[in-house]
Amino acid sequence: MGVLDGGHFCLELENGMKLDASELGLEKEPETIVIEDAVKVLLQGLGEDVNREGLKKTPFRVAKALREGTRGYKQKVKDIVQGALFPEVGLHDGVGHAGGAGGLVIVRDLDLFSYCESCLLPFQVKCHVGYVPSGQRVVGLSKLSRVADIFAKRLQDPQRLADDVCSALHHGIKPAGVAVILQCLHIHFPNLESVFLNSKHQGWVKVLVSSGSGVFENENADVWSDFLGLLKFRGVAVEKILTRDSTNQSWCPSYSSSELVVPNHGMVAAVASILRSLGEDPLREELVETPSHFVRWLMNFQNTKLEMKLNGFACGRTDLLKPSGEVCSHNNEQMHSELNLSFCSQCEHHLLPFHGVVHIGYFFPEGFNPIGKSLLQSIVHFYGFKLQVQERLTRQIAETVSPILGGDIMVVVEANHTCMISRGIEKFGSNTATIAVLGRFSTDPAARAMFLQSIPNSTTSGIL
Repeated sequence: MGVLDGGHFCLELENGMKLDASELGLEKEPETIVIEDAVKVLLQGLGEDVNREGLKKTPFRVAKALREGTRGYKQKVKDIVQGALFPEVGLHDGVGHAGGAGGLVIVRDLDLFSYCESCLLPFQVKCHVGYVPSGQRVVGLSKLSRVADIFAKRLQDPQRLADDVCSALHHGIKPAGVAVILQCLHIHFPNLESVFLNSKHQGWVKVLVSSGSGVFENENADVWSDFLGLLKFRGVAVEKILTRDSTNQSWCPSYSSSELVVPNHGMVAAVASILRSLGEDPLREELVETPSHFVRWLMNFQNTKLEMKLNGFACGRTDLLKPSGEVCSHNNEQMHSELNLSFCSQCEHHLLPFHGVVHIGYFFPEGFNPIGKSLLQSIVHFYGFKLQVQERLTRQIAETVSPILGGDIMVVVEANHTCMISRGIEKFGSNTATIAVLGRFSTDPAARAMFLQSIPNSTTSGIL
């Protein structure tokens, strides 16, 4: 069935992009227009041309993603919980707790995302929520997830998110108690200097928080043992759950960044206007420094138009000489690979981070030392710290290392894209792989297969 047959109205724009009916309305709303104008200021501050292909629709894409990701401000818990409470009796005979009179109910592994109120970057959440029914009634299980999502779709920090979900459920379903545990994952604030000087630069900040009401208000209550016992296979380490005193300091890595560069005032003002368009107050204590933090993150990907200086490394295999001075033969070659070269980049379509690893395979003459891993890692970082798309990143790395490594090159990039989880599609755990092949690899399936088999079966997501 075609799109018109299905009643789907779409409009073809001049640049080939299509908007459905709901997007057409969103595009004309004042809040969207304000965010689009602010994003143009940010792109210009990065030295980008807002009219170049790839960036033309970025302001609208960013506005749409931000408004979708903060829709919780316009949603009410009572609209979800009302009508979702069902009668359920407890035990008919004997002493104990079950059903709608004291039987513990837990929904585990709810994948959520939220925007960090300190830096405006999305962070991932694995949510476990439980409650003890009372009054011989239970709530529809899907409602626990939907209530959690309402508060996740706001600017948040982990402890307040846990408290908001806990309080809303306690008042909405009036149980004997509610317990919430969140496992949160926030991308670090890398910059070119830190990743070049420290090869073991920590890429993620993790935090584990909890909140309880009613029978869960006492953290030493027996019911907590039952709750945590049912989470032991989910990697929840009780001893790592932060106390409220330890969460007073912001967990966001933007506060621990040592960079002292003063952000562009125009860009900071643009981010403040975005906060207002989302329904927030930029003068709220927790948001005062947010525009500066976000601009400082964004400036890592400034279009500096620097050139890659390879310091004489760009020599083909025909330039490689044996110790005797003879040109080496191409017959005795071995495949060599450099695996898991990490990178962090910024999607130019949505201004959201994507991160992952790069694998490089090449043939090298027997008896010669392979190129150092540090040089290849530097090339990966050089192209990573730009507004990018993964396909271009893969091609640029392949084209740059080709003259260094002799022309027979295969590059595989595996990445997780924040835009895949923080927009309408919300595909948690998805991963994107791209490949570039040059020289022998482009015509030799056996060589490609051999290299692909050398890539370890490991995740790049860092997901909890």
